[in-house]
Amino acid sequence: MQVFRHIPTQWQLPCALAIGNFDGMHLGHQHLLAQLSALASARHLVSAVMTFEPHPRELFTPANAPARLCSLREKLEYFAELGVDKVYICRFNHAFAQLTATVFMQKILRDSLNAQVIFVGEDFRFGAMREGSSQDFLAEKFELVSLPQVKLADVRVSSTAVREALAKGDLETANLLLGRAYSISGKVVHGAKRGRLLGFPTANVHMRHERPALTGVYAVKLNGLNAVANLGVRPTIDGVKKLSLEVHVLDFKGDLYGKHVHVKFLYKIREEMKFDGLDTLKAQIALDVAVARAFFINHR
Repeated sequence: MQVFRHIPTQWQLPCALAIGNFDGMHLGHQHLLAQLSALASARHLVSAVMTFEPHPRELFTPANAPARLCSLREKLEYFAELGVDKVYICRFNHAFAQLTATVFMQKILRDSLNAQVIFVGEDFRFGAMREGSSQDFLAEKFELVSLPQVKLADVRVSSTAVREALAKGDLETANLLLGRAYSISGKVVHGAKRGRLLGFPTANVHMRHERPALTGVYAVKLNGLNAVANLGVRPTIDGVKKLSLEVHVLDFKGDLYGKHVHVKFLYKIREEMKFDGLDTLKAQIALDVAVARAFFINHR
């Protein structure tokens, strides 16, 4: 898979192009990209995706921007798994946001990317002030595939629905909408090693964003290993306010520093909370570990 972090100036092979944020890569996204790959293969076109970084609302209303479901790296991993040939990452800044719908279609989609078929969701909007709609693609003689909303048990599959489920700790619904267990990936970095002093050494997974879709204590899998994770700001530790993802791998003695790991969230144990002191925290962690062990015994 080729990844472009800018709009290329050299001539590109004709492509079928899907456009969107693709945050979370839920079942709706997967359905759209499956249709993209099928058509591209049948028509001997390159399968391509255009996505935006950062999310547009992070530029315009950062205080009210939605929680990120996945990082850019995670998004690219999902595209590769689904067989996408090329990914164009558009740096979403004020200059890009001011492009008119006409300029976006003619200069970028047609002249630069050589897009022959456009794939979007039925409510897709684009261009300055969101002036463009699916009808504009048709007016400019693009072949358009506008896919309707995907529903699952009468629930619209969307990034918003996934975020709402995760925020409530409803992993069952979130994972159903995603078609897999929700996960966060990142590099294991050195921390203060307080977990080791408490008798529960943790892998500190570097977080790309400060606003995760979920917080709390969970039974998780780290690269397939049974584990317990705390995602939050560690309120019992004085002076620690930075978001952290700390994972205690059960019955593990190896070294994970520097490794890129995937943490799959399977069961919510409790909310993060502040304790009277480290002894109380240590006792609670022991209870969390016991709950996690019971979960894994019952879900082999």
